[in-house]
Amino acid sequence: MEDGVQESGTGRVVLVGAPLGNTGDASTRLREVLTTADVVAAEDTRRLIRLARDLGITVNGRITSYFEGNEERRTPDLVDALRGGAVVAVVTDGGMPSVSDPGYRLVRAALDAGFPVTSAPGPSAVTTALALSGLPSDRFCFEGFLPRTGSHRRSRLRELAAEPRTLVFFEAPHRITASLQDFASVFGADREAAVCRELTKTYEEIRRGPLGELAVWSAENEPRGEITVVVAGAPAGPAERPADEDLRAAVAEREAGGATRRDAIQAVADAYGLRKREVYALVHAQ
Repeated sequence: MEDGVQESGTGRVVLVGAPLGNTGDASTRLREVLTTADVVAAEDTRRLIRLARDLGITVNGRITSYFEGNEERRTPDLVDALRGGAVVAVVTDGGMPSVSDPGYRLVRAALDAGFPVTSAPGPSAVTTALALSGLPSDRFCFEGFLPRTGSHRRSRLRELAAEPRTLVFFEAPHRITASLQDFASVFGADREAAVCRELTKTYEEIRRGPLGELAVWSAENEPRGEITVVVAGAPAGPAERPADEDLRAAVAEREAGGATRRDAIQAVADAYGLRKREVYALVHAQ
């Protein structure tokens, strides 16, 4: 064990990478672990049972629900199972557990208690969307879900406006249009991105283009299903400070894309490494 931690018995945690939608992506390891584990902690027990049926396997261990609403409460029970020597498998609705899905609390608790954690790796919406986006993938960062409210979402995006790495986000279908509009207003309507919907499923769709165009497409089509958004990193900043008229034009462009003047000024200041009050003075002096 790492750092001299001794295993407290034969119990261990196995994080199981489940198919994103196409059961043909299920690995042999996944089948083996789900069949032999003593306990299977599933984000949705009904989906687990359906997956097992589709794969032609039987989950012989005890099935327990393990999702965001009960994760904190159920974790001590699962650690107790580990102390009894159980192999505890964690499976989510799709992709790898603990990546914006249940699992992290159990991983941390198991390690703190001295139990090993391993994985039966499988599909990930993060890397799948990144690879399909057509955007640079040599360096990227995963941001998970953005805040639900518009003001908090825009505030978070302003913090990321100058991030040079490709950005990957998850988003709910009922918020995707508002989020894309905020992306366009804060990052600029011409920043390249990709909306990846229903990956590996029958109605898989990858929509690529500038953020402004993607926001319009989303508003007109109301995309549904599991959605991952990939956004190009910020371009390298100019060697010299842009001319005053260029800064004013950049603010006006963001306002035209739906941003408030305050947000547009903040976004331009962040993009060019300037103080907000400097850009504010330029806009209002005009």
